[in-house]
Amino acid sequence: MGAVKTKRMPRAVREQQMLDAAVRTFGRRGYMAASMDEIAELAGVSKPLVYLYLNSKDDLFTACIRREARALTEAVRAGVRTDAPADRQLWSGLRAFFTHTAQNPDGWAILHLQARTHGEAFAAEAGAMREEIVAFVTQLILAAARAAHRDPDLPEHEVAGLAEALVGAAESLAAWANATPGVTARQAATTLMNFAWAGLGDLMEGRPWAPPQEADHPVTEQPTGQATGQTTG
Repeated sequence: MGAVKTKRMPRAVREQQMLDAAVRTFGRRGYMAASMDEIAELAGVSKPLVYLYLNSKDDLFTACIRREARALTEAVRAGVRTDAPADRQLWSGLRAFFTHTAQNPDGWAILHLQARTHGEAFAAEAGAMREEIVAFVTQLILAAARAAHRDPDLPEHEVAGLAEALVGAAESLAAWANATPGVTARQAATTLMNFAWAGLGDLMEGRPWAPPQEADHPVTEQPTGQATGQTTG
């Protein structure tokens, strides 16, 4: 009888195996502690093959960030029901976000923690993903607010800050939910809806909260992040 020929695994499949192993290792051990030997062993390949496919540890980590970022943004976009009322759109988007981060805790650890703390190039990759999600949420809120106000010219900057705050809250809550036993994606999404929708709901109805007048103690405010140039002695 002739020798049995083993079917060669396609490069794309083999590369995904390596990325799976790398995401698990980077997410659980951290970028600095993770070793290429460990990643290769977990992927079931030789270390030289990992280098052949993905060049270096930095390139491998960058590939992990990009893959996990793409998967998260696609999950959020796919989860939003754009034909639903504003609160249902936000709910479906948040639930998709928390479901994905709960099902992929290692990938979320890479995006939320590891990429942001191990160099500007990695942080920029994660930041691009975050900017895309913030822009998407901004457009969701903006479209709903304009429709509710019957005002197609409602300025985008009025809701951009809300989207930024909402995404930041979702990121922190996802990290907490993944570290807290028993917290489901549905519970996390409900928590954030209860926290955020009271204010957003009023905005949709044209009832934004306004700060009190400080006539007796006027304060000249300066834009956030702008240095005053003053010193105290």
